[in-house]
Amino acid sequence: MTTVSLAMAVVVAALYAVGFYLLLQRSLMRVLLGVVVLGHGANLLLQLTGGPPARPPILGGSAEGSAPLADPLPQALALTAVVITFAMTTYLLALGYRSWVLVGHDEVQDDLEDRRIARRRTPTASMGEEADEQGDEVGVDPGSAAASGDPVGDRS
Repeated sequence: MTTVSLAMAVVVAALYAVGFYLLLQRSLMRVLLGVVVLGHGANLLLQLTGGPPARPPILGGSAEGSAPLADPLPQALALTAVVITFAMTTYLLALGYRSWVLVGHDEVQDDLEDRRIARRRTPTASMGEEADEQGDEVGVDPGSAAASGDPVGDRS
């Protein structure tokens, strides 16, 4: 592995690390930046897999002693990755804008089930939260057979 390839591999790893870090944030704009950085990392990785620079394959005709032809597959994959990154970027921009217009911020909120699971995992639960552990489910009527724990229903 040459020095240039090693340096580019480190750059790809750094782009992936920064991109994944940004994807794990709650702000949609940071998620958007994470997708863009990951897209750049993927494009650079695809170009590195193409090997060293060579003649364009479109020219055709191989003369003796001339430089080898470049592999067109990594170039086509990089072009596809650019299009996919552009589509994801426009979608996330629209999603972030809509969130900003409706709610006034672009942070992703926890839903009810995430909060319930987080409460179950805390070691110091109050009396009201202990009842939550015993089985009130989302969307279940408290007076129904499913909420009472009786799988058969009313046995009278």
